[in-house]
Amino acid sequence: MSVLIGQKGETMRNFRVLVIVLALLAGLAGPAIAQPAGHPFRDPALPLDARVADLLNRLTLAEKISLLHQFQPAIPRLGIGEFKTGTEALHGLAWTTERTNGNVVTANATVFPQAIGLASTWNPALIRQVGSVVGDEARGYHSQDPGFWGLQLWAPVVNLLRDPRWGRNEEGYSEDPMLTGAISTAYGKGLTGDHPTHLKTAPVLKHYLANNNEIRRDTASSNLRPRVLREYDEMAFKPAISADAATGVMSSYNLVNGRPATVNPDVDDVVRTWTDKTLYNVSDASAPYNLTGSQKYFATNEEGFAATLKAGMDSFTVDNQRSGPTVEIVTSALAKGLLTEKDIDTAVRHVLSIRFRLGEFDPDGGPYARIGKDVVNSPAHRELARRTAAEAMVLLKNDNNALPLDPKRSVAVIGPLERTLYTDWYSGGLPYRVTPLDGIKARQANAVDTEAVDRIALREASTGRYVTAGSDEDGEILKVAGSTSGATEQFDAFDWGDGVLTLRSAANGRYVERQNIGDPTSPFLNQAPQPRDWFVHQQFKLEDAGDGTVVIRYAGYETPNTWDGPNNYLTVAEDGRLILGSPDAAGATKFRKDLVSSGIDSAVRVARSVDTAVVVVGSMPFINGREDHDRTSLALAASQSALIKAVRQANPNTIVVVENSYPTTLNWEQENVPAIVWTSHAGQETGNALADVLYGTANPAGRLTQTWYRADSDVPDILDYDIIKRDRTYQYFNGTPLYSFGHGLSYTTFRHSDLRITPPGRNGSFTATVQVTNTGQRAGDEVVQLYTHQQTSRDKQPNQQLRAFQRVSLQPGETRTVRLTVPDLRHWDVTRGKWVLESSIHDVLVGSSASDIRQRSAVRVHGEQIPPRNLGRETRAIDFDDYSGVDLVDESKQRGEAVEVSAGGWLRFSDAELRARTFTARTAGAGTSTVEIRLDDPVHGRVIGTAEINATSDRYTYSTTTTSLSGATGRHDVYLVFTGNARISTFTLR
Repeated sequence: MSVLIGQKGETMRNFRVLVIVLALLAGLAGPAIAQPAGHPFRDPALPLDARVADLLNRLTLAEKISLLHQFQPAIPRLGIGEFKTGTEALHGLAWTTERTNGNVVTANATVFPQAIGLASTWNPALIRQVGSVVGDEARGYHSQDPGFWGLQLWAPVVNLLRDPRWGRNEEGYSEDPMLTGAISTAYGKGLTGDHPTHLKTAPVLKHYLANNNEIRRDTASSNLRPRVLREYDEMAFKPAISADAATGVMSSYNLVNGRPATVNPDVDDVVRTWTDKTLYNVSDASAPYNLTGSQKYFATNEEGFAATLKAGMDSFTVDNQRSGPTVEIVTSALAKGLLTEKDIDTAVRHVLSIRFRLGEFDPDGGPYARIGKDVVNSPAHRELARRTAAEAMVLLKNDNNALPLDPKRSVAVIGPLERTLYTDWYSGGLPYRVTPLDGIKARQANAVDTEAVDRIALREASTGRYVTAGSDEDGEILKVAGSTSGATEQFDAFDWGDGVLTLRSAANGRYVERQNIGDPTSPFLNQAPQPRDWFVHQQFKLEDAGDGTVVIRYAGYETPNTWDGPNNYLTVAEDGRLILGSPDAAGATKFRKDLVSSGIDSAVRVARSVDTAVVVVGSMPFINGREDHDRTSLALAASQSALIKAVRQANPNTIVVVENSYPTTLNWEQENVPAIVWTSHAGQETGNALADVLYGTANPAGRLTQTWYRADSDVPDILDYDIIKRDRTYQYFNGTPLYSFGHGLSYTTFRHSDLRITPPGRNGSFTATVQVTNTGQRAGDEVVQLYTHQQTSRDKQPNQQLRAFQRVSLQPGETRTVRLTVPDLRHWDVTRGKWVLESSIHDVLVGSSASDIRQRSAVRVHGEQIPPRNLGRETRAIDFDDYSGVDLVDESKQRGEAVEVSAGGWLRFSDAELRARTFTARTAGAGTSTVEIRLDDPVHGRVIGTAEINATSDRYTYSTTTTSLSGATGRHDVYLVFTGNARISTFTLR
């Protein structure tokens, strides 16, 4: 359960226990609930709508409003218990704690690979099993404490991994919407269960919509032209909703085309049309307050909350367990006429519908009520965690059969991740830990190892006295006190890149952190089991002072105004304590860094002593990119790259294991290391699964779900969401990637043959069959992938687009017919605002990755030819074909989209049939401007008219702009070229 009680990252995890204690003191568990008999809503034999209507009619207005908060109080007079939204369950139950005898204690649940790892299996059947286990464990905890463990689960995350630098890359599945839809549907089906009417749990998809950056995440706008919106971003959410594998969406923090996603009307107008089931949508944590805060979209909370409800949100995730402020704001909005009781009823009907489907109001609690706590972390669940972690691992390279390893040959395990397992922000507590070293030692008991990190001591330059820590488990306050360098004066310096270090005390194995992050004068002590929490206060930088000394910068807060203190540099107080005493390096205390032992030297020494060296490198999930922090580079930490190079020089038989959550530029490693394995942070069974893969017990078949680029320069600005214009993702990328989308090797080989395609049907649908043969000596899995490419089109088409895939298991010599169905070959036609099937030949490409195509064919589709644009009818400006110097903006605060064009910017509308005399447009702007109507080129094209755009009172007040045209005949590309800043929503050429 989220100890944070429904709240997300914006609240420091340090406050969790306090929140729970306050909740307990406030009687969060609620009074004992009587079960009045005879009410129709208690009768499972009645239709769902009738039961919902009966209960809704029995609620007072005040009671209905109380159900709009994330913590819904009990209603004892009707026998209704409390209900909590938002148990995190991204790859197992997260934030696992429980109330025992009135105390909050740490609990555990099965931890599976991170979401990016789950998707890397390309195995929906397996992921459905994982989802089912997570649903069972949620029910298990719920059976003990239903007020603490809610059954509305905030998972999965289906935001597309368009940019690999996204801090939350670990939470998503893929850069491809089809793969994302398949995996999210499978996971969601497992969570919801198999009952025809009832839900095991109620998963909610995060985060609607186009949420793929953390920088300015609550104020940046994701610009989605209609084709990107329809063909890409919406397609990640639609499959699970359409399959009843999710029961709602969570709105995202960002704006979409200038409008905050919290009040995006598409939640009602589009998302609810994808299913005939009732959806229960929720806001992201504190997002409704952003409407009047950082986004400054509304003047009052009453306006913002009213707009949130009217846009399709049914629940306010604000104020943790305190529902009072929401009740007060909504009640005030009603009194001011901003809402009606009908608006309240609509949202409450959605809330109750899901609660009914969860079995809450059935006399026996519904078909899943008997699931108990004994299911949590059962042997079967542990075995599934191991299998899933193995299936998710990707063999990136394997020259000369460097893998699998021979258990009879000596091995060294080297690197900063070899002895540990890291969890992430949305992970549960690990019930046990099998590290890479543990897993390998189970196969090769004589394996040797080293973490290969530098052990250092720090001496105050002026006195020569050492920084000294404590030796007990809780550590002690760090002081400059030691006269010699013993264990309490020594620290292992883990380098995570960009100069960021974590310092682990050699005396007790705990990390140095600030004692109290809310106190600017707080000292430091060695007590953290691992770097973690919302504010990761175990980070430091040792900066060169230029005279052989260093100063220590506290790097726990890298952005301004995230803590109350002015100082980021360490000084020594009068009593010897290390404190934050200077705002800059000039005033910081200088230290001499003594190298007690070299990590590289240790690695080289160990590597030379064995037949094979396994180097385990990767990320620390709370430091190297996470919620609220994007990555700045795709590269490994420089120290990790240096480690790999040193070990490779010492031992040619070097295997690299990269354990992180995103694509990484491994150019040198690909050229020089015999074998490379990638895994996400894969949970409690990571070490066993890794050993299964390295020693061949499991034949790797994981596949990459993102393009792995060669350089940071291969990806454009993280805030640019136009994948079509900017050639983003494997669909449009024109360069040569390091590893292609879908890439992954095996210890066996496969042949694809005899590709056959049925004649196309409705919407261009067809079925392809291909014979797949295991031509090697080992049993293994092949992931057969089918891509298409439309050869001719009015519009720019993807170079390749994944249409179907299947993971198949084959014994040596076995052949199987793989059937792949492609349901739809249409794309979005901006000229008429609809899906269109063009007449064209589509290449059909079947293989093992986007770049490893084994069989090719083609299918001729008879559709239509998109006619020339008719600009004589009202045309939305956003339905352009190309553009320069524009932003996509909200036409009004309620609905509609417009285009804001800067001076010199233009819009192109291709292939228009003109017979026009007049240009008319709806425009707005703070100043006067002009728009030129040009033909065929934005700079040199013939001007057929120039219209004056008058200033309007505000950006939402539009006026009519018109001018006569000369020579507007024939078929042309029409350009609207602006000489000043203006907004345009629609126009006509008649």
